[in-house]
Amino acid sequence: MASSTELYERGNRLRREGRYDEAMNAYSEAVALDPDSPARTAREMLAAQFEFYCKDYYNP
Repeated sequence: MASSTELYERGNRLRREGRYDEAMNAYSEAVALDPDSPARTAREMLAAQFEFYCKDYYNP
């Protein structure tokens, strides 16, 4: 079983590769193992990117 640090690093690698869903899963697993992991911040930042909505992009 991977440690929270390994999962965090795996999430970072996946994020750099553009595999965002898999990165989010790796971050979530890391946080489940260690709630104080830096993966918590990384997961929050990635979630904020997913939630970003700019109405100007969709209304010409």
